[in-house]
Amino acid sequence: MSVDIVLTVNGTRRTIPIPDPRTTLLDLLREGLHLTGAKKGCDRGQCGACTVLVDGRRINSCLALAVSLDGAEVLTIEGLAEGDHLHPVQEAFIAHDGFQCGFCTPGQIMSAVGLIREAQAGNDPERVREAMSGNLCRCGAYAGITEAVLEAQGAMSQHTIRDSATRQGEAA
Repeated sequence: MSVDIVLTVNGTRRTIPIPDPRTTLLDLLREGLHLTGAKKGCDRGQCGACTVLVDGRRINSCLALAVSLDGAEVLTIEGLAEGDHLHPVQEAFIAHDGFQCGFCTPGQIMSAVGLIREAQAGNDPERVREAMSGNLCRCGAYAGITEAVLEAQGAMSQHTIRDSATRQGEAA
């Protein structure tokens, strides 16, 4: 039984046929839309390699049925950068060696973006480690990941402050 759903994926609204209602969002992204950044690690929601943002909140895409997300907005690692300009979290991961083999990196980055947007990062490394604990790294790049999240949060906060000041100046 095929079902059509509408998703906005990385800013593009699409009507997508779902051939099997048991199709997970992860399988739809990887196999149906050829967006392979989200990885199938454990396929049980325990490793975080499949983390994407749905309506601005981080989820394990291996646990979400695609049909249950009709009308949702999905952001994957492929939609994070703006052209050749990397997102501040991506830049910070590079600057702080927040990756080694790279398998978990897309999920780590999407989780970091989500927790910063959710205002859960704070400026406490322990708080960041706790908030990122659903994303596992087999290589042990946790120190670099924590530093990257803290730096990116600061950069994103400064960017937001500058944007607010610019908008206020334009309104005056």
